[in-house]
Amino acid sequence: MAKELRGGYTTGACVAAGAKAAALFMQGCTSDFVEITALDGTKLNIPIKNIEAAGDGIRVEVVKDAGDDPDITNGASILTTLTLDKSLSGVEFIAGEGVGTVTKAGLAIPPGEPAINPGPRQLVQQSLSEIFGTVPGCKVRIDVPGGVELAKKTLNPVLGVKDGISIIGTTGVLKPMSEEAFKDSLVPQISVALAAGFDTQIFVPGKIGERIATQWGLPEAAMAQTSNFIGHMLEKAVDMGLKRVLLFGHIGKLAKVAAGVFHTHNRVGDGRLETLAAYSAAAGMPQEGVQQILACLTTEEALPIIAQYDLESVYDTIAARASLRAKRLVFDKLEVGTVLVTLKGELLGMDETGRKIGEELGWNIK
Repeated sequence: MAKELRGGYTTGACVAAGAKAAALFMQGCTSDFVEITALDGTKLNIPIKNIEAAGDGIRVEVVKDAGDDPDITNGASILTTLTLDKSLSGVEFIAGEGVGTVTKAGLAIPPGEPAINPGPRQLVQQSLSEIFGTVPGCKVRIDVPGGVELAKKTLNPVLGVKDGISIIGTTGVLKPMSEEAFKDSLVPQISVALAAGFDTQIFVPGKIGERIATQWGLPEAAMAQTSNFIGHMLEKAVDMGLKRVLLFGHIGKLAKVAAGVFHTHNRVGDGRLETLAAYSAAAGMPQEGVQQILACLTTEEALPIIAQYDLESVYDTIAARASLRAKRLVFDKLEVGTVLVTLKGELLGMDETGRKIGEELGWNIK
């Protein structure tokens, strides 16, 4: 029997527990645990590591527990400082050390605001109301030591969240990350690029494509990482009103798309080498060369074999096929072009739509 994964609580729940513990402390109550009610009604009993005075306020330390979820903030200290301020009419949220600030439009929080999502804000207000009744004017400052480095492991730099992590969580309850949840976490990149004026966007599977596309002079503001979920992102592109998408990345990923594989994790779908072998055979490669390709472990290993037979034209054909497959996936509701590159950033091939989109976006092919 499979082990049942243990849940945890979000960074937003940590902040809410800290704020509630600080409010209780102001009323002379201390406890090693604070119970908060998540926005879905779940009761969360959250340990309090430390409470201390901090200027005119009270600072509470809560250690993030992500359960069995592979969350990068698991074990991080979330410091919440509550300060009453009669000049305010509600709660003012402040991004302290390690908490980011939103700099781009398109997210749930407007530019200039601390990167504290609506769910955590609501949860803090709800938790304070349980103590005060009517929430008084107050400041809630959040610090996450090491948050700047943690943020580098997230999509925050792409989304325009600067100088730290985001305080997130829809309800406060953290369930072990599902594939659907991860896919949904990629989608805000499209919103941010749309808000920047790009209804033509560049979808890169990961850091390789992003790095090379940037070196070519393509606008970073128009890029979205798809990870292995190229099909999901194409479908969301249609839902969100994009006009065109340029698939830009390593041939190892995009050859799969040419084969109709839109979830590109190798445990789900592969066919990279079979695709290279099939199109090379169709272009006239003899059986010996086809067998050599099929015996390769990586697509990079197969490239010299294709060059040996002077069949580099297959890359343009594969790019065109990837675009065709992508358009079919979304019932031709999106114009798609494809560019294939090597790990070193060398151009292998592209289709005409890919060339057109790239030129319009001002690329500088080296």
